[in-house]
Amino acid sequence: MKLTVHPIYKLIAQGEHQQQDFKYCINDSRKIARSLVAFANSDGGRLLVGVKDNGKIVGVSSEEEYYMVDAAARIYSKPKIEFTAQQWDVDGKTVFEVTVAPSRQRPYFAQSDDGKWLAYIRKDDENILANNVLLKSWELNKKTTGLCFQYDEPRKIIIEYLNHNQSITLTKFTRLAQITRGYAENILAELLAMKCIDGNFDQIPVTYQLNGEFDITSLK
Repeated sequence: MKLTVHPIYKLIAQGEHQQQDFKYCINDSRKIARSLVAFANSDGGRLLVGVKDNGKIVGVSSEEEYYMVDAAARIYSKPKIEFTAQQWDVDGKTVFEVTVAPSRQRPYFAQSDDGKWLAYIRKDDENILANNVLLKSWELNKKTTGLCFQYDEPRKIIIEYLNHNQSITLTKFTRLAQITRGYAENILAELLAMKCIDGNFDQIPVTYQLNGEFDITSLK
């Protein structure tokens, strides 16, 4: 006789990754808001509540957990996060599955303990604070009109530098181009939005490199 593996066990076997996070329990809606926001700002994902980091199922009280997640999505996230929820019975224990879809309305922000609104992204199995460059690139992507590439001296400097070097930081670009930090952020955000460059946002400091599909010869 063929035994059927419970869907939750199949998900747990994947471990925590870019689109999946385990939560032992929920006792702080603000912390959960970070995960919801990170999923919405990235590729979407799911929370499995009632599961330890090592994959062991401990179970939860699904009704209580639902209200904590709802508060995280409605009160401590801006804009409000849309999510779906499902309750699973696994060997007599309840696992609460929360799913968040990726959104084109990003950036989404989560409220911190001191009242600040911060944006997060999901990188592998971590929630990472989004920097100003990424926030500005998202705002550019929301514009209804297309972006126009102006190949002026600062942009020429960074493109030429990255054509001969693996990566660059915001500080390095600011010094090379002899421009203000804010102006450098705007240029990096524009190049990021136009997919000319990519960012390694899980690094400190964040580094940027040419997008592998970007054709630098088109600028010459």
